[in-house]
Amino acid sequence: MRKRILTGITTTGTPHIGNYLGAIKPALELAGPENDSYFFLADYHALIKQTDPTEIEKSVKNVALAWLSSGLDCNQSHFYRQSDIPEVHELTWILNCSAAKGLLNRAHAYKALVAENAQSQNDDDKAINMGLFSYPVLMAADILIFSATHVPVGPDQAQHMEMARDIAGKFNHTYSNVLTIPEGIIQNDISVPGIDGRKMSKSYQNIIPFLSSEKVLQKSIAKIVTNSLEPGQPKDPKNCTLFQLYSFFASQEDVDSMHQAYKDGIGWGDAKKELYKVINDEIIPIRERYLDLNSQSDLLNDLFSDGARKVRPQAKELVAKLREAIGISKVE
Repeated sequence: MRKRILTGITTTGTPHIGNYLGAIKPALELAGPENDSYFFLADYHALIKQTDPTEIEKSVKNVALAWLSSGLDCNQSHFYRQSDIPEVHELTWILNCSAAKGLLNRAHAYKALVAENAQSQNDDDKAINMGLFSYPVLMAADILIFSATHVPVGPDQAQHMEMARDIAGKFNHTYSNVLTIPEGIIQNDISVPGIDGRKMSKSYQNIIPFLSSEKVLQKSIAKIVTNSLEPGQPKDPKNCTLFQLYSFFASQEDVDSMHQAYKDGIGWGDAKKELYKVINDEIIPIRERYLDLNSQSDLLNDLFSDGARKVRPQAKELVAKLREAIGISKVE
């Protein structure tokens, strides 16, 4: 039986190596001809944290090109922008009226900010907007609007996936069995270290850019923090940012060789050169495709328009069923 796989891509910031390894690469591996796959740009989700319209516009372009350059085939997969499917937001309101506030109170992101405020503020909800609080409902609508059967998510999104299932189940129980209950595909949590050793993140400003030039890539790798051991002194690959990054891109044979080189006292400069080489070798064809796609001025608008044209009739069909189920339809 064919699976309908759906993946949302939040449009915040510039894609980096961590995004490529943790999200782009594994998701594209699921998008084979044996499945129906839906990839969408979650641009309305970006409004929760980003208020600069220029940055959102830039991010939509960069994130879309990152996925396309990495091999997303619009002839094989559905590719669209969340903002081009207004039925998603109608469904969000319908689901808001089924979602229990107590359920949303337990969302990890919301609870974490409330706890942080409680330590330093009198107002537990200071600077928390309704977008953040009801994020799980919009995510549920994204999934349910196209009757996705399987949704790949990282461990940090597993709770939101369960919430989507709960919200859909509550609606079906209250009204009619209209919504497909999706299954989560929990992907391995790939913790990709940034140049300072912490998890690579735009908020830490410790990223290695994904679609950069060779020169920028080389400079970013050169900034990776290491210890003061000199060439010739044995080095421990365990918990070493350079070695961890190298192992994500190199073959097992090369990883074993690098492990031995650490024991033999490879210099940090040489280790960084080897890291640059394995990353750049994998990125070269992606970078070339990116430069080609980036030069096609109307490409993305055409793809978004075509994507919406293909999938929106499905969204309209589901919303029509929902309206009938809740009693908001044509009067007979």
